[in-house]
Amino acid sequence: MTGKGRELADMMERRKVDILCVQETRWKGSKARSIGSGFKLFYYGVDSKRNGVGVVLKEEFVRNVLEVKRVSDRVMSLKLEIEGVMLNVVSGYAPQVGCELEEKERFWSELDEVMESIPTGERVVIGADFNGHVGEGNTGDEEVMGKFGVKERNLEGQMVVDFAKRMDMGVVNTYFQKREEHRVTYKSGGRRTQVDYILCRRGNVKEISDCKVVVGESVARQHRMVVCRMTLMVCKTKRSKIEIEKKTKWWKLKKEECCEEFRQKLRQALGGQVVLPDDWETTAEVIRETGRKVLGVSSGRRKEDKETWWWNEEVQDSIQRKRLAKKKWDMDRTEENRQEYKELQRRVKREVSKAKQKAYDELYTRLDTREGEKDLYRLARQRDRDGKDVQQVRVMKDRDGRGLTSEESVQRRWKEYFEELMNEENEREKRVEGVNSVEQKVDKIRKDEVRKALKRMKSGKAVGPDDIPVEVWKCLGEAAVEFLASLFNRVLEITIGG
Repeated sequence: MTGKGRELADMMERRKVDILCVQETRWKGSKARSIGSGFKLFYYGVDSKRNGVGVVLKEEFVRNVLEVKRVSDRVMSLKLEIEGVMLNVVSGYAPQVGCELEEKERFWSELDEVMESIPTGERVVIGADFNGHVGEGNTGDEEVMGKFGVKERNLEGQMVVDFAKRMDMGVVNTYFQKREEHRVTYKSGGRRTQVDYILCRRGNVKEISDCKVVVGESVARQHRMVVCRMTLMVCKTKRSKIEIEKKTKWWKLKKEECCEEFRQKLRQALGGQVVLPDDWETTAEVIRETGRKVLGVSSGRRKEDKETWWWNEEVQDSIQRKRLAKKKWDMDRTEENRQEYKELQRRVKREVSKAKQKAYDELYTRLDTREGEKDLYRLARQRDRDGKDVQQVRVMKDRDGRGLTSEESVQRRWKEYFEELMNEENEREKRVEGVNSVEQKVDKIRKDEVRKALKRMKSGKAVGPDDIPVEVWKCLGEAAVEFLASLFNRVLEITIGG
């Protein structure tokens, strides 16, 4: 994955791939990050020189993530909720043929534990580099695989078949009759084998309409991407459409000309009056409406992806030429085509390095300006947000840890929870007896106190439920001071009187 994140996202976008399992990422860490074009990679690795697994999701599925389990640098899983259906995506990377038997047994034990932790009614898709050959033909194994493997089965391939039988799963690659070119997942020199597989529960094989190897891509040198088209059979439920909130551009009030225009339009909306009405609801609504008209509102669209801001046309063109050279070499394996492909690989690395250096140089130059400082903080906030696995809590879990998606089941769970909570006998707090109340006159809030408080308040903070920031009150000056002082005193009188 080093230096190839944006290229991988570009490939997924072109090939219309929504979910991708990746292995041998060689990234050390346990988190998530954006790789460009709205795609997000969830990964785990303990060594930057070997192993590592991950799952890449398209933007529309990122918010559907309910849980991420990082078992080891060879096994991890994600749980997603799609239209009320629970889908578990497992990425695996089995030890190679020459590894110790103990390491192989540990991998299969970890994969077994992941499968056993998934409820029977939930969908499971495994995308893994099993480093084994299940072989061509399926005599005796018809219940878990088809006839269309590659060459002969070896010991590691038998482990894959045994696992499929234990977990009642099907080896999807082998069910679809394709030319050998679209079944071979690994090519190196003269070797052409099938070691990468997609598995799913046998009962869900009917939901997969196609599965094949994609040729002509150059993201990975030896392995080739295996893709399948899966259509989830779901019971459609009517769900409320989530609309992106459009926000008033209050930040424009820092410009004096915008502030002056806002004051004039507000005065016109109030019939030429300088003093704000005593009624809070009327004043707040007039301010909000004037702000929308004068300052405008945000579009609600996603901002430019800052994680790959260095991506430019030169890099994209170099990667396109490299991809075409790889395709040419696959078709005609001459030394000339090989050298051309190798040269273009080196050129892509140089172009990426130059583009990144240029982007960071521009950032460093702008750091002395306020805009450059904001860009840096914005980038840091985005990286922190992208590093979180679960963006929002979408479902609740029952007593056994199973996800609840329907409104009725969620309500029942809340009822159970509060019945248990409210019926428990807890030690009650003792009240202090004989406390005398103190009665004294409370002074009114003065205008100079409000004026000082407004001066101390920082601009650029998030708005509250009323959608009116402090910039509005600072812009309105004395009119705002008089209105707020009057409002606070009325609230104080009601509170003391109550």
